Amino acid sequence: MAVKEYRIIPALDTADLEAALRLTCRVAGRESVYGFKLGFSLGLGYGLHETVRRIREWTDKPLIYDHQKAATDIPDTGVLFADVLKMAGIDEAILFPHTGPHVLEAWTRALQERQLKVIVGAVMTHPAYLVSEGGFIADEAAATIYRQAAGLGVSAFVVPLTKPELVADLAKEVPFTKKQEFYSPGFGAQKGDPAQFPALARHYLIVGRSLFAAEDPAQELARIEKQLGMGG
Repeated sequence: MAVKEYRIIPALDTADLEAALRLTCRVAGRESVYGFKLGFSLGLGYGLHETVRRIREWTDKPLIYDHQKAATDIPDTGVLFADVLKMAGIDEAILFPHTGPHVLEAWTRALQERQLKVIVGAVMTHPAYLVSEGGFIADEAAATIYRQAAGLGVSAFVVPLTKPELVADLAKEVPFTKKQEFYSPGFGAQKGDPAQFPALARHYLIVGRSLFAAEDPAQELARIEKQLGMGG
């Protein structure tokens, strides 16, 4: 069964704000682009408020903040995090709440109260992340995190494109629904293949390095759209 809807999220993972702006202005007008993901490199390097202000010169599409990784502190600091994002003009935030259920609830509630969309992740794209892969994170934690987040009203989740079999198992165990949204890193440089992925109704592919490396990012995005069977 094929994925019903693809959208693209360029990842502005660079320490060079001008490079991020060049990429944004080249692809922001394409219908396939849902929004833009930015992280600590721009936020810490230039200040989150200034970074958002400059990007907003080129697009009004959603800006997604990925602190790489947020919600790994104590519950009380969720309010500080949410206030900073709200004041900066961020629309959505990615959380990876590995420090426990109280942190997940506190940080999620803080963002929701400030009308920021919450996106929760529990598994990353690289090898040796879960215990079964040789990593530190318990395998059973992923389903627990996603299930609790859904119970808090979260409907958007980060799932790694590089681990389709794991995501297929999670889709049954959580379980995921067709009303939920899925944000997937791992397309492009990490060679994640959407064709091997479980059928998810709204699937947003996060693409970074391959767009930055392209001589013409708009042309590269058009190639990706064609590969995915999308309209440009």
